[in-house]
Amino acid sequence: MIELLTQAQAPAMAKIAIAAHSHPMSLASIESCFGRFYSCFGAYQEEVLVGFVIVHQLFEESSIIDICVDPSAQGQHIGQTLMDYIEAFLLTTEAEQILLEVRQSNSAALALYRKLGFIETGCRKGYYPTDAGVEDAILMQKPIMAH
Repeated sequence: MIELLTQAQAPAMAKIAIAAHSHPMSLASIESCFGRFYSCFGAYQEEVLVGFVIVHQLFEESSIIDICVDPSAQGQHIGQTLMDYIEAFLLTTEAEQILLEVRQSNSAALALYRKLGFIETGCRKGYYPTDAGVEDAILMQKPIMAH
């Protein structure tokens, strides 16, 4: 089940981010994503938050700020379900495209985004921190169109 999240769920979101990401967003950063131009949705299994997506939208442009699935729930298509939900949600707004960036080493996410119709549009050199230094971010986008 996918539900709109409130700032009260930020600690649970941060816990998932810590478990899933090598360099997660801080609780304060997650809490800041509940403002006017943001929407946060969560995936639940048996009333437990197992994944979330944060979207920022300004007029016709929307950006995925973070999408995260608890490691215990990965491999169950939750990421794809969240992305499909976001696209359907954005169809109800004036958004015309979805933008995102992904670590170049995140082959699972890159495969999912390509499967969902995202195309690579660029690269941010040395954007993401790693334990060994930095790595590039792959920029991707997809037009939002009614099916």
